[in-house]
Amino acid sequence: MKVTPTAIPEVLVIEPKIFGDDRGFFFESFNQKAFQEATGLDVAFVQDNHSKSAKNVLRGLHYQVVQPQGKLVRVVQGEVFDVAVDTRKGSRTYGQWVGEILSAENKKQFWVPPGFAHGFLTLSDTAEFLYKTTDYYASEHERCIRWDDPSVAVIWPILDSPILSPKDAVADLFDISCTDFREYSQCVNLNL
Repeated sequence: MKVTPTAIPEVLVIEPKIFGDDRGFFFESFNQKAFQEATGLDVAFVQDNHSKSAKNVLRGLHYQVVQPQGKLVRVVQGEVFDVAVDTRKGSRTYGQWVGEILSAENKKQFWVPPGFAHGFLTLSDTAEFLYKTTDYYASEHERCIRWDDPSVAVIWPILDSPILSPKDAVADLFDISCTDFREYSQCVNLNL
């Protein structure tokens, strides 16, 4: 596999080795030993998730204030623009974002470490999205940053307004002056 750090070096683009011919293709979508050797990360995945979204659906930007999840994400049908936002205390890239196009065709994976908000925009008519997480989903600890937050300023490849869930439609603005998850929750008057 090929591993490429992004502009935020802890966020990685992973390209598996594809074996293909006129019959189709084969690749290992995940191998713990190979992942650890290629990335230097010793993580355990505890949950796999699968979602399907229509064109212009934007999910995110989600994170957990307790039990932060690392995510290894990929697309098995269609195409998305996937985004990670650094929300880690004391990080030199705090409040910054990186994005990558993931598709069934390019078979790229995106490693989003714990301490990052994550979201994606569906670019194709539909997209099926798979991701492994390093901790369990905990709805009571989940928070969401507005997709169009001006202090984060993600450049989404969309002309119209995206289709949002009710939860994402009322997401909070990210207060760049906050320095960690607990302080952020206080800045936006959340109750932990």
